[in-house]
Amino acid sequence: MKIGIVCYPTFGGSGVVATELGLELSKRGHEIHFITYNQPVRLELISNNVHYHEVNVPEYPLFHYQPYELALSSKLVDMVKLHKIEILHVHYAIPHAYAAYMAKKMLLENDIYVPIVTTLHGTDITLVGSHPFYRPAVTFSINKSDAVTAVSQSLKDDTLRLFNIENDIHVVPNFIDLDKYHEGFEGCRRGMLAQDHEKIITHISNLRAVKRVQDVIKVFYNIQKVMPAKLMLVGEGPEREHIEMQCQELGIMDKVIFFGKSNEIDKILSYSDLFILPSESESFGLAALEAMASGTPVISSNTGGLPEVNIQGVSGYLSDVGDIEDMTKNAIHILSDDNRLRSFKDNARKESLKFDLHKIVPQYEAIYQDTLAKCVVS
Repeated sequence: MKIGIVCYPTFGGSGVVATELGLELSKRGHEIHFITYNQPVRLELISNNVHYHEVNVPEYPLFHYQPYELALSSKLVDMVKLHKIEILHVHYAIPHAYAAYMAKKMLLENDIYVPIVTTLHGTDITLVGSHPFYRPAVTFSINKSDAVTAVSQSLKDDTLRLFNIENDIHVVPNFIDLDKYHEGFEGCRRGMLAQDHEKIITHISNLRAVKRVQDVIKVFYNIQKVMPAKLMLVGEGPEREHIEMQCQELGIMDKVIFFGKSNEIDKILSYSDLFILPSESESFGLAALEAMASGTPVISSNTGGLPEVNIQGVSGYLSDVGDIEDMTKNAIHILSDDNRLRSFKDNARKESLKFDLHKIVPQYEAIYQDTLAKCVVS
């Protein structure tokens, strides 16, 4: 198949999953065309089966906000015609499914029919889509898609609750390439991060308020009072300044390492003893899955899709949002006994096997094939 993929080319979960999906599909013999405004961050290699097409948005003084949806729709039309793309897989209802539908209607003028598969990732539903200004456009985009997927059962339930959806929604969870995650990289020594007797606690996110990173600091502060520990914070975002001030006020700045954006997440996780993700909301929890794939147990909130990934008492523990005391208790319970910690590490790795890309990607292939078979020009 010739598949066009539209996504945000960023460090966010949707962009990472879309890129990894395209790369794996290319290895399975499909021709993949990424169509977006920048090269996706994990798209490091362009091959005969992988192509990148940049969406340029010309600057016009007439527009207060430059019309990306218009530019994207036009680019999709041109790329479908030029490369004979058979199906479009768009990640996010707004603006991508909306733009894809406009491209689809324009292509019909030339008797070209291209079905649309839309994957819902969360923010397009729980934040943008739920706003009254955008709800009609989100509903329209989902209902006009030829197939719709959601990355968790929780997100599917939220979508059906918030919108008047006529389409079926298939739950296809996020995935990772487990071959990339190993405990103990030869090229990196644990001693570079912490001393042998110190536990390594890690948090990875875009440091937005919804991630509740200040809760991470509070839980870590409680942990380090009981045992020697270091905290690894990976990511950049608007909460970083507040977090740094919090660490200074608590007197733990020397125990916290700020990595910023990093392409070595797998190496950091490979030496971590515990991962903390106390988010206000998570449609899936890809960062938690990445930690588990590295054999790192997870302390998380019980919101959104996290209970579908982090299994209570097996790969880690779940607590109510903001329950610092419970998260602290569970963290210390795991870390205070080496045998118990090893058991949680082993279980975390085993649970992550459910989300191996070799099990999930064929589900997308089946949806493409079924959609192409069902869709005929009306």
